[in-house]
Amino acid sequence: MIVPSARLLWLSALLVIPLLTLAVYSSAAFAGIAAILLVIAIIAGLDFLRAREGLSGITVELPDVVRASKGNDFSLALKIRNEGMRCRRLAVGLPFGEALAATRPIMDLVLPLDSEFAEHEWKIKALKRGRAYFDFCFLETRSPFGLWDFRDRRAVDCEVRIYPNLMMERKALAALFLHHGEVGIHAQRQVGKGRDFEQLREYLPGDDYGDIFWKASAKRGFPMTKIFQLERTQEVYVVMDHSRLTAREIRVGIEEEDSRAGAGGGPAAGSEVIGGGSEEVTSQLERFLHAALVMGLVAEEQGDLFGLITFASQVDGFVRSRNGKAHYDVCRDMLYTLETEQVTPDFEELVIFIRRHLTRRALLVILTDLTDPLLAEGYLESMRLISRQHMVITVMLKPEGAEPLFTHGDVESVEDVYERLAGHFMWSELEQLDRELGQKGMHFSIPAHEGLSAELVTQYLNVKRRQLL
Repeated sequence: MIVPSARLLWLSALLVIPLLTLAVYSSAAFAGIAAILLVIAIIAGLDFLRAREGLSGITVELPDVVRASKGNDFSLALKIRNEGMRCRRLAVGLPFGEALAATRPIMDLVLPLDSEFAEHEWKIKALKRGRAYFDFCFLETRSPFGLWDFRDRRAVDCEVRIYPNLMMERKALAALFLHHGEVGIHAQRQVGKGRDFEQLREYLPGDDYGDIFWKASAKRGFPMTKIFQLERTQEVYVVMDHSRLTAREIRVGIEEEDSRAGAGGGPAAGSEVIGGGSEEVTSQLERFLHAALVMGLVAEEQGDLFGLITFASQVDGFVRSRNGKAHYDVCRDMLYTLETEQVTPDFEELVIFIRRHLTRRALLVILTDLTDPLLAEGYLESMRLISRQHMVITVMLKPEGAEPLFTHGDVESVEDVYERLAGHFMWSELEQLDRELGQKGMHFSIPAHEGLSAELVTQYLNVKRRQLL
């Protein structure tokens, strides 16, 4: 598309229109004015015909895949080929959408005259977790006399993957990522003697009679004792619910999220700021994603195998437990596009899938929302089928206001009384669910949203320390 430039518009306003006005009122100057206007028209026409030549040799390349974290800036490498070097000035634009933003939405470039190739870095900010595509880019250049702007677009193929920002969780759990001892700065004491068989040796006074291997003792003619070692490699799965209840809003103080906002501070990018800027709104699913990825990092640090299961009305994501950086990248790639589905979770389908695919005993950390009593009852009935085979830890975020009736005394109106009663009944139901899950050998935890990652890591390390697997 060719459009008049600002130079042509100013030329028309300051020269062409006054000359036409003069020609109407002065017949004597008509011939000279007509000649001037003809020259201007010829120059503009020739410039119009040459305007297309500027972009004829322009090729734009972007990286195939770019990875970024929500709330952080990243650089997008822009490679331009100016075949024939006919173009000197070039403006480039990209359709950023809602997930990305740039301080310079249009980049004005001066291309070199001694080389066909040019590279530039575009500073972009990631606003929203998920995936963004660049299928094309916009180009604009001036005609040789600057009277016309020629605009065109070029096809590109670039995928931007925006992952959750784990900076706040990593800072809170920094000691767990230090390579001193087995866990954190100080090695944790292991309880028990282990479950993995290591070797046989002769019986020594003080050995447990239950560890005597009677068959080997009968063959050799003297008592033999079985020696066990601590289990070092265990399977850990985070089972994440992304059904309708995980869309529940969570209000987070801005000071809590300053580390996500970049060097300038303020609210985390891509979140809705409310309350005059004092807090922002995120979702329960976002907290689940952060906690799951942190668990993957900690499991890798402990030498365990980490896997993922995501489900809503059915199981829609499964990564079998492994370790290594490449495996963690696979888990992260599966989670960063996960969104809430407006369906009811099907725990029976989840149990069937687990029984079919997980034959070895594993630690299952299930992130879900059981504030609905009917869902809690169905969950309780379904989980009893796998609670003996696997170690099950159920974790849900504490609902706002779910606490004993007289926890706070600042009641100012009748509405406050009813809100406290509703919160007390919800707290009572969750306490009853905790007792029922405990009777079936399952653990239940209701941390606050800011302590979710720490609670998961604590539960996991406690299981390892006590060798409950």
